[in-house]
Amino acid sequence: MRFVIQRDSRKRFRFASLQSAVAAELLGQPDARDSVVLVEGAKVYRKSCAVLRIARRLDPPWPLLAAFLIVPRPLRDAAYDWIGRRRFRWFGRKEACWRPEPHVAERFIDR
Repeated sequence: MRFVIQRDSRKRFRFASLQSAVAAELLGQPDARDSVVLVEGAKVYRKSCAVLRIARRLDPPWPLLAAFLIVPRPLRDAAYDWIGRRRFRWFGRKEACWRPEPHVAERFIDR
C-alpha cells in the first residue's frame, strides 16, 4: 500500500483493508486475506493480475511491469507467492501498523 501511495502521484487508487466492512461489501468473503486485491468497476483482480494492473497505472518506470501480463497466470501467481513468502526476510517486518498522514488518509475508503 505504501509503495503504491508513493508512486501514484495522480492519486488514482483508493484503499481498504481486506478485513473491513467495505471489503466485505465489495468482495463478499475474500478468500485470501494476505493477498492484494484490485477492484476495477465490476471486475476483481487478485495476486499477480492485481499487482501488474496496478503497476500499469503508477508513475514511470513501473508501467513497464505490465508486460508480464503475457506470462500465463499460474506462473505469475507462483512467482507472487514465492516473493510473498520471503518478503519479511528481505524487507523486514514492522512492529506496528502504518498510520497514514492526514493528506493520505483521504484515500482510504471507510464507509
